[in-house]
Amino acid sequence: MSFGLTIEKLFLIGLVALLVVGPDRLPGFAAQLARLVTRLRDMARGAESRFKDEFGHDVDLAELKKLDPRQYDPRRIIRDALKEEPVRVRPPHAPKTQTETNTSVTPYDGEST
Repeated sequence: MSFGLTIEKLFLIGLVALLVVGPDRLPGFAAQLARLVTRLRDMARGAESRFKDEFGHDVDLAELKKLDPRQYDPRRIIRDALKEEPVRVRPPHAPKTQTETNTSVTPYDGEST
C-alpha cells in the first residue's frame, strides 16, 4: 500500500518536514513517526487476528474483499444489464366481474326514509 506516493512526493514531504521542524529536531520526529507506524501495524495485525478468532479461521478474507463497494463500476453494471436478454412480462389480466343475474329494480319503500 503505497497510497500513491512516489519517490518525488516522499522527497518533497521530507524537504518540507526539514524546513518546518528543523535539522536538529528532525531525527526525533522521524523516530516518533517510525514508532507510530509500528504501533499502527501491530494494531492492524491484532484486529485481524481477533477477527479470525471470533469468526473462525475458515473465514476467507478474499470473500469479504469482494463485498467492497469501491470495486463496483456503474458503467460495467449497466453494460452487463443491457447485454442480458429482456425478461418477458405478461400483461396483467383484467379482473373478472360478476354479472348480475337479478336485474329487477328495488322497490321504493316510503317508510324507510
